[in-house]
Amino acid sequence: MKLLRFGPPGAEKPGLLDADGTVRDASGAVADWSGEALAPAALAALPAPADLPAAPAGVRLGPCVARPGKIIAIGLNYSDHAKETGAELPAEPIIFMKATTSYCGPDDAVLLPRGSTKTDWEVELGVVVGAKARYVAEADAAAHIAGYCVVHDVSEREHQIERCGQWVKGKSHDTFCPTGPWLVTPDEVPDPLDLRLWLEIDGKMRQDGSTSTMAFGPAYLISYLSQFMTLEPGDLITTGTPPGVGMGCKPPEYLKAGMKIKLGIDGLGEQNQEIGQA
Repeated sequence: MKLLRFGPPGAEKPGLLDADGTVRDASGAVADWSGEALAPAALAALPAPADLPAAPAGVRLGPCVARPGKIIAIGLNYSDHAKETGAELPAEPIIFMKATTSYCGPDDAVLLPRGSTKTDWEVELGVVVGAKARYVAEADAAAHIAGYCVVHDVSEREHQIERCGQWVKGKSHDTFCPTGPWLVTPDEVPDPLDLRLWLEIDGKMRQDGSTSTMAFGPAYLISYLSQFMTLEPGDLITTGTPPGVGMGCKPPEYLKAGMKIKLGIDGLGEQNQEIGQA
């Protein structure tokens, strides 16, 4: 099943994608994709997408679930990305937060912060929590996953690395977390550690990797994070990026206004963004 949200920013309705790729309006069956609506039993009780009315053609897609209570990000989680940055693969997951105000739709414009000089790109696999998780064993973690999605973890490297303090400053600007186009339930993702993910800028491939090079997979991350905080339905975990980011180029390259980005994960959909200025 593919869950999505459509409509103007701040007024999105819940929807489903049918087998023909048509957006269907699920607002008569569910208030929004959040909380208990993401539980397996609630999703199993939904009408078939084909039985729901079609949304207007060409409608904007918003982020695939309602604004999460937490956006938790994992740093240096791909062995080949750690190598390109010159960093050691961490012994435990590196955790940082992205502000929920950075959350936006998959095709919304990404805005460079005022004075930005080092805004970078990062395609990532997103994991959405479907059931409350606290001190969960790794063997039980899969039951707490509502689904998987594409996330663009946009990063201002000067703010992240050179401005002191934690990474959150470089990760939290408005529009720095495009999410979607849809949330794909686990039954349609046989192996989340065997997914190709890629990113193009102005038609040139910049990232082309696989989740198989992750150091810490989704189930491990759910278990690990639940030892330090309660994970709640709708929380988003973005799990790190493969190599090919601008910071790793020699010399480094960064985003500029007017550039066009296309990114995706096989089976989870694509995003298209134009870079603008805040």
